[in-house]
Amino acid sequence: MKSRTMALTSVAAVVVAAGLVFQVQPAVDQTPVFGGPDDVTYAKALWTELEEARLVGDNPIHSYFYAGTEPHGFVLEIFDTELTVAEHTGRVMVKNNYGPEGVEPEAVSDDPGGHLAAVTVMFRREAGYDDDNKNWFWAKYLPNGELDKNPAGMQLAGRVAKGAEMGCIACHSAAPGDDYLYVTDRPD
Repeated sequence: MKSRTMALTSVAAVVVAAGLVFQVQPAVDQTPVFGGPDDVTYAKALWTELEEARLVGDNPIHSYFYAGTEPHGFVLEIFDTELTVAEHTGRVMVKNNYGPEGVEPEAVSDDPGGHLAAVTVMFRREAGYDDDNKNWFWAKYLPNGELDKNPAGMQLAGRVAKGAEMGCIACHSAAPGDDYLYVTDRPD
């Protein structure tokens, strides 16, 4: 009986010690860099405002269609304006991405909805959102307004691919003018 009591005491000591070890370990931040619940909620609010401004949706306005390249599309259309989302007004860049490969701007002009592959958006959020990357919020939507996903299944909204060697932020950080924009070069 004495050896059994000692064994139980030893097991209890190990369990307590293990508990202490786990308790002193710092908590690991499990918040994803992008695609988390807050990003998805914000992206939905952004899409709603884009629809209200008629930049996306069932009856959008259109601008100039021009030849593009991957990863965005073979024909592109860009809008650059201001928009208010969740009580913050910021600059928004909307890029409609059309395909398939080989499509010409004239064909897209004749049937934009039939050629729309995706809508990529950059929205300048409030200071402090992501100062390292000019506070841009990134989102990639399917034509119906649902968020697209990367191969790992993460929804493409928020600080998309922050810290990665490839992706939205890595590519756009190389844009001239330090504004993350290739089509314009103007100060903040």
